[in-house]
Amino acid sequence: MTTLAGIRTLADLDFASKRVFIRVDFNVPLKKGTTQITDDTRIREAIPTIKHVMSKGGRVILASHLGRPKPGKHDGLSLEPAGARLSELLGVEVHLPDDCVGDAPKKVIHDLRDGQVCLLENLRFYEEEEKDDEQFARQLMELCDVYVDDAFGACHRAHASVHALPRLMRDRCCGFLLEKEIRALGKLVSAPEKPYVAILGGAKVSDKLAVLDALLEKVDALIIGGAMANTFLAAQGRNMQASKIEEDKLALARTILEKARERKVDVLLPTDVVVATSLDATEGKTVAADAVPPGHMALDIGPDTVTAFAARIGKAKTVFWNGPMGLFESKPFAAGTMGVATAMSKAPGFTVVGGGDSAAAVAAAGEEVALGFKHISTGGGASLELLEGRKLPGIEALRS
Repeated sequence: MTTLAGIRTLADLDFASKRVFIRVDFNVPLKKGTTQITDDTRIREAIPTIKHVMSKGGRVILASHLGRPKPGKHDGLSLEPAGARLSELLGVEVHLPDDCVGDAPKKVIHDLRDGQVCLLENLRFYEEEEKDDEQFARQLMELCDVYVDDAFGACHRAHASVHALPRLMRDRCCGFLLEKEIRALGKLVSAPEKPYVAILGGAKVSDKLAVLDALLEKVDALIIGGAMANTFLAAQGRNMQASKIEEDKLALARTILEKARERKVDVLLPTDVVVATSLDATEGKTVAADAVPPGHMALDIGPDTVTAFAARIGKAKTVFWNGPMGLFESKPFAAGTMGVATAMSKAPGFTVVGGGDSAAAVAAAGEEVALGFKHISTGGGASLELLEGRKLPGIEALRS
């Protein structure tokens, strides 16, 4: 269900002098081998909810996971850098206990005054978190009086802090960010304005199968780019040479194209691509999609394709995008992704980016481009699962 039915919001609860557990998503990217945050978007997105609870006299207890720590190996995955960045952004001290359950957080929380903030240590240091363990949830419950979920990026996981814990709490609600995500993505599921165009990119068809099926029921046009497009082009008989292709998904790609024809959904594939002989190439060359030279691989969509995609985006009333158009992290192969981002930012329709790499690409395109979007989701996997029509455990746990 993609509505707020049965879910209370921040306006519905009293936070004065209460211990308020806010599940945030501070799973931020770190520079390899360091604790340097390379993109603080997720921290900044949580600030409106944190400030609201502070202003209402709540004692703020923030909790998040970071990365995928192995049992007993926690090096480089402390939430300390996130706490330091949050402190800079809020302009207040953020207290950091060295654990997320037990005596250490209890002592810090006991000493908190109204409007003060603490950030618990990485929840995933306990494997019980990912196991949705009720006893672990009860240990977290001992720390708080009210539960707020503002971690959309984690809502598709049935983990203890997003699923077991809220079900134990009488006073629970969604934060501003989660409310915004449910409203925006709910529009795409329940009543998208037509024409509706979906843009899918990224590496694999297999990652997007369920969402492709769901979108074919709703969209007027499907735009496909990224390495995923190579598989569709190969399924149409084009020789993509050294390009990344899912050989075992060619028949499936043909089935999807057939389904689209039956449902009168236009499928737009690249007509030209930018190729090179390796992923580390410092320059690429543009060729027709059916003329990839031997030993070369398609690493971006070409300029003619960008023009065609942009024209279709500009005429749409609703546009959803998930997955880059190429190897956008590398400058010679970024133009396609940046072109789509720019076209969407200028489009008059309701434009939504579904988290993950596409949201990172929009951020890389610059503030002016980002401001043109109607909604930039903070959850890649979560936004796709919502569009598939699935119920997300973290959202359902908030319903009364």
